[in-house]
Amino acid sequence: MLHKSEDSTDMYAYNILCILNTIQKNALKPKPRNAQPRFTPAQLLRFFLQLLPHRALRQLPALKNKTFYDRLFTPLVTLWYLLFQRLHHDHSLDAALADAQAGGADRLNRRLSRGLVSCSTASYSDARQRLPGEFLVEALRLQGRKITRLSPTALWRGLVVALLDGSTVRLRPERNIPKEFPPHGNQHPNGTYWCLMRVVVSFCGFTGAALDCTLGSTHLSEQALGGEIILRAPGRCLFIGDRNFGVFRLVQAARAKQHHVLLRLTDVRAAKLLGHALRLGDHALTWKPTRHDQVQPGLSKAPLAGRLLVVQLQRSGFRAQRLCLFTTLDDVAQYPMAEMLRLYGLRWLIELDLRYVKAQMDSAQLEARSTDMARKEWLATLLAYNLIRAAMLCAALHQGIQPLGLSFSASRRRLEYWLRDFGRTKAGVRATWERTLTEISQCQLPRRHPPRPNEPRAQRHLREAYPPLLGSRAQARKKLQQHAGIS
Repeated sequence: MLHKSEDSTDMYAYNILCILNTIQKNALKPKPRNAQPRFTPAQLLRFFLQLLPHRALRQLPALKNKTFYDRLFTPLVTLWYLLFQRLHHDHSLDAALADAQAGGADRLNRRLSRGLVSCSTASYSDARQRLPGEFLVEALRLQGRKITRLSPTALWRGLVVALLDGSTVRLRPERNIPKEFPPHGNQHPNGTYWCLMRVVVSFCGFTGAALDCTLGSTHLSEQALGGEIILRAPGRCLFIGDRNFGVFRLVQAARAKQHHVLLRLTDVRAAKLLGHALRLGDHALTWKPTRHDQVQPGLSKAPLAGRLLVVQLQRSGFRAQRLCLFTTLDDVAQYPMAEMLRLYGLRWLIELDLRYVKAQMDSAQLEARSTDMARKEWLATLLAYNLIRAAMLCAALHQGIQPLGLSFSASRRRLEYWLRDFGRTKAGVRATWERTLTEISQCQLPRRHPPRPNEPRAQRHLREAYPPLLGSRAQARKKLQQHAGIS
């Protein structure tokens, strides 16, 4: 199921991807300029190890300007076990401690396994709280830059294609979590139990790697969080978003940093920009903000030049859909409409990326007990997710195939098997790595020629042994205590 059911944009984007399939057979892969030589396993191993705790992480500002006592759980060891928790099927602190006692991180700290004589997880728990949260953000951006620079096919005409979308993560109302991440209200007077943390992530359109992330409460809009990602994005990027991001604020932020955008607009907003009824075609226009448009604080409110692409899409057996796209790539000859449509067809991939992060990485609900650890666990999930994407990219470069054609879940299992013995094996790392690359390259997605049958969006009620919970949990606990006292 989709992670956002309140907007039909996702289903429209999926239909658009199906409609454009006849004209964008190579939409999921950039057109190669020249035949690139395959990378050797040794070169790919050196690149992959740079994404793990390495010397480059020690030079990040969050650690470089801060001193730490000499402890067993150094910042790099703590970072590794934050990633280990998300990669391992057991996300508990005790599982990380057991791996450390077995020598799983002795390559990072030789005296770690010998020094851990207690089975208490307090030392690792304190180390997680000491680790600066900004360090995880900087490490995520470093990973994204390294992954996009590895392969020339990760760029489109010199631009990083960044897919932008948001979601929410459930948290338990522990300590200060309800104050910063309040639960979403509903029609019930007692409200809801789960607290929600809003996340906005940008993913690379050709490798699937997470490039950056911003977090906040549900009181903050996805547009505001997305503007922060655009303002701090390095290099030159092309940001692609659905109708939720088709606002003046994001285009304004992109112009300030010399980025480009390709955003879908609502029909009402597109008609207001044109000044008349929508007509099919490629329209050059200037976007002038109105008093209703939100603007990015501190940036110029000058009008923005761009193009509005209005197309009518028709697929056999489906109703016609109108697509309104705004882009700042104003050169019609260099960026024709058909090419823009192919690029927007990639936007559906971010729905799959977010599903992989929340379902495959088991992060739809975090068990953190503070807002600080909730942020760190989500960022650690994205860092672990990037390790899997990097392994898939390495396997694709080694065999000369497309990384998005590989199965994410199958690749994750192969990488977990390799990482399980990486810290304990003193010899044969390159041989096991080459075998892992070969195994991952064989995990290709099946080609389903016959279409899947349509399934109703309904769920059969499961017969549970327990009655449904009515009212708040606090009232249920109080009632349970009363019955326990009577008995």
